[in-house]
Amino acid sequence: MTEQYKNHDHILVALDCIIFGFDRSGLKLLLIKRDFEPEKGNWSLMGGFLNRDESLDDAANRILHKLTGLKNVYLEQLYGFGEVDRDPVERTISIAYYALINIRSHDKELMDKYDARWFPIDDLPDLIFDHGEMVKAAKSRLKYRASHEPVGFELLPEKFTMPELQILYEGIYETELDKRNFRRRILSMDILTKTNEKQKKYSKKGAFLYKFNEDKYEEKVDQGDSLTFKPIKL
Repeated sequence: MTEQYKNHDHILVALDCIIFGFDRSGLKLLLIKRDFEPEKGNWSLMGGFLNRDESLDDAANRILHKLTGLKNVYLEQLYGFGEVDRDPVERTISIAYYALINIRSHDKELMDKYDARWFPIDDLPDLIFDHGEMVKAAKSRLKYRASHEPVGFELLPEKFTMPELQILYEGIYETELDKRNFRRRILSMDILTKTNEKQKKYSKKGAFLYKFNEDKYEEKVDQGDSLTFKPIKL
């Protein structure tokens, strides 16, 4: 320890990963059971401590991979949580990260191997420490992003129906949306391409399939067009 720092407190830094997932049935949160005290056996976000020789981003990715097997996940830094008594063992500051992934794109057996489990976002168990506050903050950030950019299109298949897209946004906003208003608003943004194909898995009539037009979206952004999207609730 260098002389100029020896009289200062040394505090632990933790990283916690908030992983949202979507599988057409709705938005979900990935959790694991904590395997050590305190709070052993209770549900937790994926967390661990920063090593001296790594960056925050590297540490978050290392911890997520170690606990779930997930890799190549884009994690965005969310917020720092530093209440004095947030960890009963040692003064610890936690830097929370969050991500939104397609559940079907990841190996279920790998997830089972690491004892991680997806929970519906509207039916979460009690979480350890201040992890509930972390999830609350992440949901708020996700809602904000969804109202200003086309969040979530990468979670859908290349071609998707309007009902599937609505389920995604209802999961993000945690509310039921008016079907007609949702359709009108999303189409008014002019960033979807309607195909001549229909999905007939759930009805004889079927629903038309759409594709997200990323080029048109980027063009509109470059032109300075406002693409804010705040769907009307029922």
